[in-house]
Amino acid sequence: MQLRPVILALGLLTVLLAVAMLPCALIDLADGDEKAHVFVASFSFSALLGGLCWVLARGGEMRMGQREAFLLTVIVWVVLPAIAAVPFIVSGHSITDSIFESVSGITTTGATAFTGLDDMPRGVLLWRSILQWIGGIGIIVTAVAILPQLRVGGMQLFSLESSDMTGKFLPRVSDIAAYIGYAYLILSAVCALLYGLTGMNWFDAINHSMTTLSAGGFSTYDASFGHFNGTPSVYVAMVFMAIAAMPISLFAILILQGRIGPLITDPQPRLFLALALGIAIIIVVYHELRLEGSAFESLWQGGVDAVFNVISVISGTGYATAAYDTWGHPVVALFLIATFLGGCAGSASCGIKMFRLEITARALIAWSQRMVQPHRRAPIRYGGRIVDEETLQSVMVFLFLYLVTFMAAAAALSFTGLDPLAAISASATSVSNVGPGLGPEVGPSTTFASLTDTGKWICSIAMLLGRLEFVAVFVVLTPRFWRG
Repeated sequence: MQLRPVILALGLLTVLLAVAMLPCALIDLADGDEKAHVFVASFSFSALLGGLCWVLARGGEMRMGQREAFLLTVIVWVVLPAIAAVPFIVSGHSITDSIFESVSGITTTGATAFTGLDDMPRGVLLWRSILQWIGGIGIIVTAVAILPQLRVGGMQLFSLESSDMTGKFLPRVSDIAAYIGYAYLILSAVCALLYGLTGMNWFDAINHSMTTLSAGGFSTYDASFGHFNGTPSVYVAMVFMAIAAMPISLFAILILQGRIGPLITDPQPRLFLALALGIAIIIVVYHELRLEGSAFESLWQGGVDAVFNVISVISGTGYATAAYDTWGHPVVALFLIATFLGGCAGSASCGIKMFRLEITARALIAWSQRMVQPHRRAPIRYGGRIVDEETLQSVMVFLFLYLVTFMAAAAALSFTGLDPLAAISASATSVSNVGPGLGPEVGPSTTFASLTDTGKWICSIAMLLGRLEFVAVFVVLTPRFWRG
């Protein structure tokens, strides 16, 4: 195994992460904040560490094959959150809370262990948003350029080239990253502009645009997006949360080439919108038909709250405009289901994802037909293509690992003292990278601050496993991976 390209890539990414700290240092210096040194010190440490990796890796062969790509994919998402936590640690937060916040940020989960956001230094608030924005583009590049080549979780359906990775992997990733980066940057800028024009101050607009397009959900206020209730910004957020949950490559084609056809014909966006609107309609109808009266101020406001929060949960953004876990037990069950669904492949969303849901449903239908007609051999199709056995097996392995990880994390969290609903929802929201859970301990109107240190570490590990699509981690942990 060639470790030089892995160390070199890790060093370059560490330096880029250090550079991203500079705007936070500048804004704290401009504000005259007494903790302005936090990001100066963190920048120096991170830049030095990244430079050291570059010095150690320079020279020698730089060919990256499949094994190196697996290792790089895992190690980047483990090491970078630790480095990104340095500013939080230097500013006075505990190591556990800092790592939790950093992992939640860079995986775009959005669960927070911090309180008092309204009075927090603007540099720290900006750093949380930058982490999610960087994590979002990193997730998209991983999902579009790396996981399909590694044949992880059925992602090979979305492979952009079929050539051998050996010797071609890094250049191809850089091409794809540039292609995606333009669209990501343009969408972020448009979102920030619309937020600014609909009532947010420009600091909030920039922060929330970064955490919306990344499907992250960090806010600059303890009340999350509820701080902006009653403003047009809520409608802007709904649109861009939905965009964040859709394949970024389709928007890149639309923005850079002016072709809307691929966006319309792709089955994933249609299924995502159908599920989000369907669940929201069920919630509104349920409340309007309740004998004790609706929990909403008006039918329109109820519809807006329902659609906003359902899109937020399914997309994995995690903003909240209301305490939807108080809307009744059936609604809590629907939101728990929505936590697992996820967005589309090739987006910043996590969860099971739309294409796996459809492939699994089609596989179940085909299996039931074969039980009745054993000689029937109808192929499973997705998006007009036949799903081969390897892809189907990959999807099933992903679902198995997803459910096992969810159940193990839920069981482990229950031993830390959480009640069943909190343990189950905290596990689900961590594995699915959504953000808020359900109930008074980890619900949309609270934070994860009340969890024990053990509980926060469990959630942090679950976030990383969910973001890495499980398979890559388990492959790297097998003894055979390190042989030869």
